[in-house]
Amino acid sequence: MRTNIIRDEHVTVSYDVVNGWTVVEVDGDVDLRTSPMIREAVIRLLGEGHRHFVLDLCFVPFMDSMGLGMVVAITKRIREHGGSLRITYTPGPIVRVFEISGLHATYQIYHSPEEATQRTPSPDGLADWPHSPSVKKGS
Repeated sequence: MRTNIIRDEHVTVSYDVVNGWTVVEVDGDVDLRTSPMIREAVIRLLGEGHRHFVLDLCFVPFMDSMGLGMVVAITKRIREHGGSLRITYTPGPIVRVFEISGLHATYQIYHSPEEATQRTPSPDGLADWPHSPSVKKGS
């Protein structure tokens, strides 16, 4: 059952637990205004015991450098808690942002939450981060 954790005029963030993954769906721009709210929402989920995340960016039409900084910040927090992170996005502007920054090579990227949650999380999901993951797109 999907639960809303942020709902304002600029972004909606909700989550659901699927196959051991906490799927955090972001719907709206990820920028200077919304990135701090998204980061705090993930930190709250960590505090509630969630450890393995899929950050679903499939409904994000725009992401700026603050959004990328938020992704790195939550990755560090999740890693400190022994968790995992996978990212989903569809072809479009978000792909370009991750490619230009070089971050596409340091994350497990999937094209949908369904694809990202097919396998249950492993306990060492971010052990090698920020190096390239051993499992590539769709694997």
